[in-house]
Amino acid sequence: MFKGLGQLGDMAGMMKKAQEMQKKMAELQEEMHNMMVEGESGAGLVKATCSAKGELKGLDIDPSIFNSDDKEVVEDLILAAIKDAQQKANERSQEEMSKLTEEMGLPKDMNLPF
Repeated sequence: MFKGLGQLGDMAGMMKKAQEMQKKMAELQEEMHNMMVEGESGAGLVKATCSAKGELKGLDIDPSIFNSDDKEVVEDLILAAIKDAQQKANERSQEEMSKLTEEMGLPKDMNLPF
């Protein structure tokens, strides 16, 4: 398309790729708000759901753990489930970014801002 323009043609191609990547990154950012991961603790007694962006979206607590004597244990289980969900959200985010960078012909481990 840009033959005969030398380095100018290469620059135009690079700019086009950069714009394409920017568009795909914006799309992925939006999609990550809808991708859900679930973390759990206490063998599933407490479950936390987060978006792939790490935003807490839901919390499910098995009623069997509600005992006033176990308040601190319940709080610890809730925190553990949230942390597990956020860690999984981070992993999912990294997986999706790796897919995008590979599709664009960039190194898989390239850290782009998110």
